[in-house]
Amino acid sequence: MLNRIRHQCQSLLRLPFPSLSPATLILTKSSSLLSAESLELEPSTTSPAANGSLPSGILSLFKVLGSSGVKLLGVKHRFKTLVSDLNSTQVDEIIDHLRNDDPDSAVELFELLKNEYGFKHSRVSQLVIAHVLASQRRLKLLRSNFMQMLQEEVDFKDWKSNAVVWDILAFAYSRSNMVHDALCIIAKMKDFNIQPSILTYNSLLHNLRHSDSMWDVYNDIKESGIQETKQTNSILVDGLCKQSLMQEAITLLHVKDSSPHVASFNTVMSSFSKMGFVDIAQSIFCLMLKFGVKPDAYSYNILINGLCIAGSIQDALKLTNDMVKHGVNPDSITYNTLAKGFHVLGKINGASKMIQETLSKGLKNPNSITYTLLICGNCQEGKVDESINLKNEMVFYGCKLNFISYSVLVSSLCKIGRVDEALCLLYEMEIDGLKPDVVMYSIIIHGFCKQGEIQKAIQVYMEMCNNRIFPNVFTHRAVLLGICGRGSVFEARKHFDMLISSDDIDIQDIVLYNIMINKYAKLGMNRESKQLFDQILEKGIDPTIVTFNSLIYGFCKARDLIGAMRSFHNIEDHGLVPNAITYTTLMNFFCEEGNMQKVFDMKKEMEDNGVDPTHVTYTVIIKSLCKQKKLQESLLQINHMFSNGIFPDEVSYNILIQSLCKAREIEKAFELHDEMMSHNLKPDAVTYNILMNGLCVYGDLHDADKLFLYLREHDFELKKAAYTILIKAHCVKGDVDRAMEVFSEMVEMGFEVSVRDYSGVINRLCKRCLTYEAKGFLRMMFNNGVVPDIRVYTGMMYAFHVVGDVHSIHELLPNMVKCGIDSHVSIWLQNHIKSEMNLH
Repeated sequence: MLNRIRHQCQSLLRLPFPSLSPATLILTKSSSLLSAESLELEPSTTSPAANGSLPSGILSLFKVLGSSGVKLLGVKHRFKTLVSDLNSTQVDEIIDHLRNDDPDSAVELFELLKNEYGFKHSRVSQLVIAHVLASQRRLKLLRSNFMQMLQEEVDFKDWKSNAVVWDILAFAYSRSNMVHDALCIIAKMKDFNIQPSILTYNSLLHNLRHSDSMWDVYNDIKESGIQETKQTNSILVDGLCKQSLMQEAITLLHVKDSSPHVASFNTVMSSFSKMGFVDIAQSIFCLMLKFGVKPDAYSYNILINGLCIAGSIQDALKLTNDMVKHGVNPDSITYNTLAKGFHVLGKINGASKMIQETLSKGLKNPNSITYTLLICGNCQEGKVDESINLKNEMVFYGCKLNFISYSVLVSSLCKIGRVDEALCLLYEMEIDGLKPDVVMYSIIIHGFCKQGEIQKAIQVYMEMCNNRIFPNVFTHRAVLLGICGRGSVFEARKHFDMLISSDDIDIQDIVLYNIMINKYAKLGMNRESKQLFDQILEKGIDPTIVTFNSLIYGFCKARDLIGAMRSFHNIEDHGLVPNAITYTTLMNFFCEEGNMQKVFDMKKEMEDNGVDPTHVTYTVIIKSLCKQKKLQESLLQINHMFSNGIFPDEVSYNILIQSLCKAREIEKAFELHDEMMSHNLKPDAVTYNILMNGLCVYGDLHDADKLFLYLREHDFELKKAAYTILIKAHCVKGDVDRAMEVFSEMVEMGFEVSVRDYSGVINRLCKRCLTYEAKGFLRMMFNNGVVPDIRVYTGMMYAFHVVGDVHSIHELLPNMVKCGIDSHVSIWLQNHIKSEMNLH
């Protein structure tokens, strides 16, 4: 049996990389990637010693394989045989040994013996595992084990002497937001004269900090004489701020012997800053320095954010430089806050000059702060190439990129699909002595998966593991998201099932379920998404608003109003509140159904519940008003958006421009186009397609030609639709030469031209009896290797009969046969057309 284990482990290690599927790789436990030599277990060592000493065989076997390894490698039966001879004392020894050497394995073994083999653990093992779980913050499993312990007890009489168990139980209840249960346990502890720890009290304070009940717990702490910690003071200050008792919070900071922590000052500063009182927040910062409390990055970030919101960018930059001088390194929040400040003021383009002026007063040369800020700002605005140029400039001046610069660049490159470049940056980062983290690897893995390059994703995954950076839940989410984006729903579900059945992954992760439900919803597979939702509830996993939004979207896509509204009303039952996406999805559904009254009813409900609309919400409202032909009201919505600090996107403007074109208000449509440009919003291909169609149908075709030529001359990337709109218009107007010219340009540009494209042009020409020109397009069709279909020949046959061109008819018949159309069909078609012509 052991030789079989060795063989399977060696086979696993020798598997060639390409033969590994993503799921197999991603679910491979790190402990399984050991050499076969680590499994040198002699048969004699696998049976427990007669004298009750530590059974090293089981210990070694489990440490190498883990619980999943025992199942995976087919030694479950052998393991059961070994376990059957163990007594509680020996299991206690094994778990106690693993607790110090490998806590994760201790928990795995405990759970494996209990769940797979029905082993009844002693109180000693239960308490050891309780301590391990508490230290790892695995509170759900801790609570589950405690519940089992409680069920096994007739009453609490045997617990009186064990204060640790009581305290951990109270703490676990509190951390699980089961405050009432925690208070009951503490009351019981008092009956037994057992004192809760300050850690448990602090947890309760944190849960009750929004109410006056916080003071009852604090008085308990005072009466018990327990030594307060800095966290106790911080929680009290946070509670006072949450209750808007700012004066009391400041007073508490001044109390002697209260040992104010930096978190206490940060809480007060943050509260004042959010209220717009940045000057008071700065005073609290000075008070912190006076008390000898050293500010951290969060302290500085609070003030920097407040100054940026107030428009004091110069002061924010000065504070950032002071931050470095005092030995506090700016983090990603610092740079993103500054970049956002520039963005809000519309000054990111002039940021370089402004920063240079600031630095000239204190620093001679640009430093890492300057460049990192500009890189973050440009990336926020989508100017990734400019950020890359800045990065090259940094290297030229001998200034090394920091972790944040690399992180922002990698993320931005992946967002725009340049994943290979992002990977090169990752390697460059390692050369510079910086170690990428699991998040950066996950972003790149997700990027490759999204592009369908699964093998590249696997390769990056392997490199990550080789660098001793092991995947976490974010990695698994990234891979599943990528497969959902480019793979089939079957592949996605297969991978999802493997993830949630793995022992190494938290099956309670709602995000994995949300990704899969969203995939089903987009495909309209509501039965499958509902089954997954029921599975979530069965497993005791709390759904999020994202879960419900996906369900609602799926029902709306399937035009199932009952299902959508049922999901909407279920949101509150789960202690959640609808957000802007929830309302906007339903509003869009009612808009598509033509129920405009419900759109505005939903908007009113949204406002009454204090949910702020997004630019998408406004776009749906604009679309609804345009459908009602209320153009003036729809145009006012753009002004409302700007006044509320919301920026319209191309979709919002495109809907309005299209409505103006249909109303024959072409001039106003172009004014709106100019307004887009004035707000630094670049019109897209759809915008110009709408404008060209408006000019062709409702305006002047000559102006449409001028617009087309202008866009071509300025290298604007036109879509195929722009060409077909213009070709159709010229065919209708009878300008065949211009139609053929634009058609030729479309072919030269490399667009895929189908039979349908040719058929549309030829049929329009035939309807106008322009048979000579139609024959010209037929020749072009053959020259480009496109074979005509029966519809093309039918249209031409009719036209030839109408103009009496018998010669062309006779030319067309053998041509039809050459193109694979049966001769009997072609003859029948000719006779059919003749008979119809005679009837007319």
